[in-house]
Amino acid sequence: MCEEIGRFVPKRYFCGERPACGLKHKAIAMRICMLQADLAWHDAAANSQTFARMIAQKEADLFVLPEMWPTGFATEPTGVAEPADDSPSLRWMISTARASNAALAGSVATVDDGRYFNRFYFVKPNGSVTHYDKRHLFGYGGEGRCYTAGRRRTVVEWHGVRFLLCVCYDLRFPVWSRNRGDYDVALYVASWPRPRQDAWRWLLRARAIENQCYVVGVNRIGKDPACDYSGMSCAFDAWGQTVARCEPNQECAATLHLDMPALAQFRNDFPVLKDADEFSL
Repeated sequence: MCEEIGRFVPKRYFCGERPACGLKHKAIAMRICMLQADLAWHDAAANSQTFARMIAQKEADLFVLPEMWPTGFATEPTGVAEPADDSPSLRWMISTARASNAALAGSVATVDDGRYFNRFYFVKPNGSVTHYDKRHLFGYGGEGRCYTAGRRRTVVEWHGVRFLLCVCYDLRFPVWSRNRGDYDVALYVASWPRPRQDAWRWLLRARAIENQCYVVGVNRIGKDPACDYSGMSCAFDAWGQTVARCEPNQECAATLHLDMPALAQFRNDFPVLKDADEFSL
C-alpha cells in the first residue's frame, strides 16, 4: 500500500510560527514515481521484469528505482558488475525511458576502466545519460573493499527541475548534499537495512528542511544474503512534510507531484540558504 499525500504550504514564515497545514498540493509540471520492490539476488533479468511491470501500470515524468536495482547490494562486484560501455541494465533503462516517455533513475554496479563503481544513472527519453558515482562507500558493510568512491557531485536538469543524485550512505553526510542554490530535488536511492529504518526517515526529512528542497528516498524491500529491508520509501517537501510514502514490506509505486512555484515562493519568502556557511569541498 502507498500513500500520495502531497501537502505544501507556500506562506510566509514569521517569528518561528509555522502556518497551519491543509492546502492540497497541486500538480504543476512534474510527477515522480517511487518504485519500491523486492530484488532478486544477482538476477538482472528478473528485476527488469518487475520494474517493467510496475512502470507499465503508472504514469509519471520520472521513475526512481532502488540502489543496485539489477542485482541487489552486491559488495563483491566480480562477475556481477556490468561494463560501463556495454551495460545491459543501462540499455534497458534507455529503452524503457523511451517507451514510457519518462526519465528513469537508479544505480547499477558498474566496472569502468578496471575499477568498480556504484553508479547512479539518470536516463532521459531521448537516450541521454547522466551518471553519478557514489561518493560515500559503506565501509561498515564492506563496500569500500572493491568499489571506488566518486569525486564529482552531479546535478541533472529535467523538465526545468534540477536533481541532485545521491546514493544510500551519502544520506548521512549533509555537507556533500548541501544545497548551493543549484538543485530543487535530492534523489536518494538506497538499500537501507531494517535495523536503521528510523534513521532513514529522519535523515531524509532533515535533508529536505535544511536544504529547502524536495527529497525523494527510494529503498528496496525483501532480503539478500546479508540484510533484510523494509522499504519505507518516502518523499518530503521543503517544510519537512511527507508528500508521498510506501508502507513497509510491500511492493509499491507511489507518486508525488512537484509544485515548483510554491517552492520558489517559499525560498524567496524565507531565504535560509542565503545565510548558509561558506565552504568548499
